[in-house]
Amino acid sequence: MKNYEQYKRLIRFFTSIAILSVEVGIYWMAWIYCFSLAAGSPFFRKGDWLMATVYALLLLFFSRMYGGLKIGYLERGNVLYSQILAVSLVNLFTYLQIALLAKGFLNLWPFVLMFLVQAVAIGIWTFFANWLFEKLFPPRQMLLVYGNRPSLALMDKMNFRKDRYQIKTIVHIRKGLEKIEEMIGDYDAVVICDVPSQIRNHILKYCYGNGKRAYMTPKISDILVRSAEDVNLFDTPLIMTRNGRISIEQAFMKRMMDLVIAGMACVAAAPFMALTALAVKLQDGGPVIYKQKRLTMDGREFYVYKFRSMWMDAEKDGVARLAHSGDRRITPVGRWIRKVRLDELPQLFNILKGEMSLVGPRPERPEIIRKYEKKFPEFQYRLRVKAGLTGYAQIFGKYNTTPYDKLKMDLYYIQNYSVMLDVKLMIQTVKILFMKESTEGIGVEQTTALELEEVYERVRRRAE
Repeated sequence: MKNYEQYKRLIRFFTSIAILSVEVGIYWMAWIYCFSLAAGSPFFRKGDWLMATVYALLLLFFSRMYGGLKIGYLERGNVLYSQILAVSLVNLFTYLQIALLAKGFLNLWPFVLMFLVQAVAIGIWTFFANWLFEKLFPPRQMLLVYGNRPSLALMDKMNFRKDRYQIKTIVHIRKGLEKIEEMIGDYDAVVICDVPSQIRNHILKYCYGNGKRAYMTPKISDILVRSAEDVNLFDTPLIMTRNGRISIEQAFMKRMMDLVIAGMACVAAAPFMALTALAVKLQDGGPVIYKQKRLTMDGREFYVYKFRSMWMDAEKDGVARLAHSGDRRITPVGRWIRKVRLDELPQLFNILKGEMSLVGPRPERPEIIRKYEKKFPEFQYRLRVKAGLTGYAQIFGKYNTTPYDKLKMDLYYIQNYSVMLDVKLMIQTVKILFMKESTEGIGVEQTTALELEEVYERVRRRAE
């Protein structure tokens, strides 16, 4: 690995060029021999190159947006799914583009055939490129150093990527810095999991000085510092962290974007909402819409709208709990609409009313937030902006992501807010719509994701 590490980016660049060239080449052949004729007007050579260039730029944009070129970084199935999704969206835009030129809808079969050929090429490329990376870059042998908080949750997550990471040993900071420094020399990298800042900084400097790669779980203060601004008014460097409130012009642009996109989405989704409402009604004859009290910006309460996916007496015991894997409270229809996120569509009306935004932290129930805040008082920081239909934590986390990790992801969004970040997250939302792991529930015996951390902590203590 050490011999080839410096060439990793170069290899990823050339493998990316290879698949993009193949995909564009397939489109070029289809354009020359079929699509240009269907467009209804003769194209000169510059026109042909212009169409190919537009296709290539769109393909590069969506491939980068969804991670379809991150060979050796994302899991193999994720890369395959992301690249096929990128090609599908680009082909859809291309169909509409050519249909506009032809002034009418076209035969779909040539586009379907083109997509199938591209999908086969993507499958072959994904297999070969991953095989190449695994040969050149074996997984890093890692030492995990942990302190105040449970580390087993992080270990479980990293164990899903044994092609990249292999945590061979874990050590608690009470072993002492001298012993930890002695152990670091036997590993390719170090993972630092929730270690007090003074000790963490010492380990980071030691790793840096000895050429060892270090990974660490950020603290809330780290996220605030990462979003800080430089102040160059004095001869002493200063950095300034803001209060997490978006500016008035950003708030105006965000609201306008919410109104326009949510309004258009309501029109486009109307047939799907009608069919979903009918299916829910036919399931058990109960109400179609389920209202539940949630919290949004500044702790204001509102009722979030959803298509009902549970039986009518799902919480007859009065206990607020998140859905878990195999939850019997969920109806057969509800299980399906949850998988494809149709149950969330009525929240477009919450957005139009100004109670929610398209992008923001997921709104939580007051009872559950109170439980979280008892352990993490900082959880209230999520209420600096409006709750969102999608968001940073919804895209990069899971339904059962621990509250502390969810807080850090939401805080990253709040501190780094921009209109372009909203646009990026909305585009990336398309990727997670059909990813099963993003809707994975909590454990059967748990009522909130907070208890997952407690389970890991008990396991760790028994192991010690």
